[in-house]
Amino acid sequence: MSRFATRVEQVSISGIREVFEAASEDSINLGLGQPDFPAPDHVHEAASDAIRAGEADAYTSNKGRPELREAIADYHDREHDLAVDPENLIVTAGGSEALYLAIAAHVDPGEEVLIPDPGFVSYEALTRLADATPRTVPVRDDLSLDPAAVEDAITPETAMFVVNSPANPTGAVQSEADMQAFARIADEHDIVCLTDEVYERIRYGVDHHSPMADGENVVMVNACSKTYSMTGWRLGWVAADHDRIERMLRAHQYVQACASAPAQFAAEAALTGTQDAVDEMVAAFERRRDVVLDGLSDMGLRTPTPEGAFYAMPEVPEGWVEAVLERDVIVVPGEAFGPSGAGHARISYATDVESIKEALEAMRAATEAVR
Repeated sequence: MSRFATRVEQVSISGIREVFEAASEDSINLGLGQPDFPAPDHVHEAASDAIRAGEADAYTSNKGRPELREAIADYHDREHDLAVDPENLIVTAGGSEALYLAIAAHVDPGEEVLIPDPGFVSYEALTRLADATPRTVPVRDDLSLDPAAVEDAITPETAMFVVNSPANPTGAVQSEADMQAFARIADEHDIVCLTDEVYERIRYGVDHHSPMADGENVVMVNACSKTYSMTGWRLGWVAADHDRIERMLRAHQYVQACASAPAQFAAEAALTGTQDAVDEMVAAFERRRDVVLDGLSDMGLRTPTPEGAFYAMPEVPEGWVEAVLERDVIVVPGEAFGPSGAGHARISYATDVESIKEALEAMRAATEAVR
């Protein structure tokens, strides 16, 4: 009988993917965390130009092209007045690799990583793949993460805690005071704050703050995936101080060597070019969010107002998710994101308004059926 590593046996197929596999081809997909917009034209053109010129055929620096790292640093300065040294960046194969590098370089087997509950599915899985122990920290009633709850959960075995703002699956945005508190906690307890900021441009009338502005023990992950609708390009980055970057680079050079060269040229164009497409996309998401919230409210389903990303997480009655899936609308059961997600569902509004309205009618029928 085949023998498999314990670390892999502890990880199952994502609950999100299981829902997709069970759905019919005609389903309305409100489960996918992917913008339905194309990447901006200048992104496509930059990659095509680099390919035709033969500039994207070879390995780049392990850290990524210097021009791209300069563009990333300028982006953080321009958008958030955050100083990031281009030398203290690694360009990665999406935000997923960046998360992996952060955990692999800072967490030893048997140590603990504190993760939001509910929280993005990769945090638990990547922690287990590092032979470490994930521990969940339930979020507040508004679905944001409470710094006091994080601090109370710290034990001598805690090596890291994860902050995600705007958050997947909740759409919650952490306040500046929260982020300052997270930075303080990391420094005072000498543990790492891993801040996942992949959705930082997708916000509705609120500001974004990074704990990196206030702390030394912070590792920041970001990507072009959501902001520029470039999920398939697999282009992200991780930022930290020099010593942390050097350790993460040791892992990156063997698991990836470098991020895709064509994607690096595309990302540079995305970050340095016009941002009109981003603004238009965020405005569309906000309109869609309001349609979803109005529809769920009419059904009597309590839903904290998402201030960012493109997810809503209503409280739903027992059997609701199954009843919705039976009506060919894909939503994700809340428990896929952690124990505290039970009794909730994640709805993605990264699709067109007409499809959302049709899906809401199916949800209304499902709500009436299970009640």
